[in-house]
Amino acid sequence: MEKRILGSSGLMIAPLTLGTDNFANPTPEKESIAIIDAAIDAGINLIDTSNSYANGESERIIGKALKLNGKRNQVLLATKVFYPTGPDPDDRGLSRTAIMKACEASLLRLGTDSIDLYQLHRPDWEVPHEETLRAMDDLVSQGKVRFIGSSTAPARRVREGIEISERNHLVRFVSEQSPYNLLDRRIENEMVPLCRELNIGLLTWSPLAMGMLTGRYPPSGYFPTGSRGALRGGIYAERITPAGIGAGNRFVDLANTAGYDPAQLALLWVKDQPGITAPIMGPRTLEQLQNFLPVLEMSFPEELRTACDKIVEPRKNVADFFNTA
Repeated sequence: MEKRILGSSGLMIAPLTLGTDNFANPTPEKESIAIIDAAIDAGINLIDTSNSYANGESERIIGKALKLNGKRNQVLLATKVFYPTGPDPDDRGLSRTAIMKACEASLLRLGTDSIDLYQLHRPDWEVPHEETLRAMDDLVSQGKVRFIGSSTAPARRVREGIEISERNHLVRFVSEQSPYNLLDRRIENEMVPLCRELNIGLLTWSPLAMGMLTGRYPPSGYFPTGSRGALRGGIYAERITPAGIGAGNRFVDLANTAGYDPAQLALLWVKDQPGITAPIMGPRTLEQLQNFLPVLEMSFPEELRTACDKIVEPRKNVADFFNTA
């Protein structure tokens, strides 16, 4: 299986990453552990989570799974800090105090001595960027974190972080995690060129556009039972637009006509786009994971690339996956 280098870290990762936002919300613990085991057995070696997923339960389940299977040394653990996890002022944001407190809690839940990739889940515009980066640098010096990354930040914020790190001899970002799928291609404008210029790995989330690229939603805009829009609502539902549903259904027709499973083709499209290190797949069931795994060995059919560009033009969008940025 092809391996890709994650930015300037030197870490070699599989071309697909396991996302765990569904663990414990709604995926039960037993099935979540089965998903982790199957992903590792298939060669996936980067597991992405956050301290805010299911109030920390996602991290706890990952830690339990790795303790049961004894495969901690076969995987890279990536988690994040920013969103509220408790009532205290220091239970949120990217201040030094908040980061130090969150890191200790994540290490405990994950059952590990170090986090391989610690990411800023969103920018914190109320805390000086340098304060945040100095805290991350200290965690690396202490051996609690190996590498750091950014998530869902504008390109100028990532560049600013790199400049601060280089100017002050601090640890620098090795990765950015942005939303990217056929329905929201805006990172092609600035983020992809920036990451290629500065040797930053690009991990991308929501490759299936919350199911719009699998035909999950009818033209009426109704959210079927069990769909992400119905289960989560709020900011998640806001990403599902009439234009996105229409474009997604055209993509499904294209995939079916060409003899491809729409979910596989949507994931494959992201995997093989220029500048992408690895898309993050977030299976809700073991069956969904097993459907994704063949993409590890597939290549996107070039004869369909132009047709996809006609559904949504390069650098454009018909849905808003930056609505929480």
